Amino acid sequence: MPFLFTILVVALMIGALVDIITRDDSQVKHLPKMVWIIIVILLPLIGSLLWFGIGREYGDGGIRIPRLRREAPQAPTQAPPMRPVDTRTTEQQIADLDREIEEWRLREEIEKRKHERDDPSGS
Repeated sequence: MPFLFTILVVALMIGALVDIITRDDSQVKHLPKMVWIIIVILLPLIGSLLWFGIGREYGDGGIRIPRLRREAPQAPTQAPPMRPVDTRTTEQQIADLDREIEEWRLREEIEKRKHERDDPSGS
């Protein structure tokens, strides 16, 4: 019977050590992981029971929720420049396009007249 008790304590200790080592730091409560490992090695039965009782954080179905850690405040970063926003209505945009088209047509006509004046023979 003492042999069976020893095997159960060793199995409990190995299970606790494996759980401590594979567990994320954010899921370890009250003490750092290394301290829990030392406690479980030095006091196998009590350390393992304490680990499973108060040392580990039991999550919802294995979902790991990291603890919030305080970080040094970062310098404010500049926001990327915003694209210009066109506040004109559709009618105003169409009217501007019509004026631009008319301007290009007039420029072509002026260029055409310049060429005719410079070269009256039409060649």
